[in-house]
Amino acid sequence: MTRTGFIAIVGRPNVGKSTLLNSIIGEKVAIVSKKPQTTRNRITGIHTVGEDQFVFLDTPGLHKPRTKLGDFMVRTTTDTMGGVDGVILVVEARESVGDIEAELIRGIKSKGVGAILVINKIDTVRPENIAKTIKAYADAFDFDSVIPISAKGGKGVDIVVDECKRYLSESNWFFSDEIVTDQPERQMVAEIIREKLLKTLDEEIPHGTAVVIEEWREKKDSVTIRAEIYCEKATHKGIIIGKGGAGIKKIGTYARQDIEELLDTRVFLDLYVRVKENWRESEFNIANLGYTED
Repeated sequence: MTRTGFIAIVGRPNVGKSTLLNSIIGEKVAIVSKKPQTTRNRITGIHTVGEDQFVFLDTPGLHKPRTKLGDFMVRTTTDTMGGVDGVILVVEARESVGDIEAELIRGIKSKGVGAILVINKIDTVRPENIAKTIKAYADAFDFDSVIPISAKGGKGVDIVVDECKRYLSESNWFFSDEIVTDQPERQMVAEIIREKLLKTLDEEIPHGTAVVIEEWREKKDSVTIRAEIYCEKATHKGIIIGKGGAGIKKIGTYARQDIEELLDTRVFLDLYVRVKENWRESEFNIANLGYTED
């Protein structure tokens, strides 16, 4: 008898949702960064164990949107909670329930779906703070389970998976047991490049960038990829390229290493930077750059 279930991972930006997903899957299927609002699209991670298949849906961090791209990210999160069998709400240890978490709890209640509370980054706080967090959230919602973890270190992650079994039901699997994500390779490559932008750039500039794969040529022992990086201002373009091309070269070097590991072949990567002013405020540009609700 095979079982399956769809489980959304939700929370505020930079709380460790993507790190948790990657830790569960055992492979990097979602990019991570110390900068908030890293995840823009819903990312699917598939974890198959024995007769059970867990389909985890990593969502953008819920925040107060300031752009149409932000609106898209918020809709992605709220819509995802409406079509799943269970929810994992990821939080950090705090003495009270924040406004963002309260809004997510209201969404969980309105969808009538069960939820697990995961308190992440416990290696950075005192035990008494974790106890206060548990009490605050117990007063806000009757969670099916409360699990303190360190997603980065892997501590408690196996307990999260075990507790998610309650959301599985008898069903044929939706994916082969060899698949860990439904993302096309091109999308994963574009996300790797964007991750390196987040790693190498400061402050607001990375949030105004998008990456599109324009060319993909495969040979027997290599892949040639041409990607275009879109930014919102000419000044940002200069910063991304860097003095003498040093910036774009560093981004390309970091990205190529991860892409070669992903594709298991030699990669020739060409990066170009284009300016598309205020693209985050244009629904047409947002869709053209790959951020769609499909």
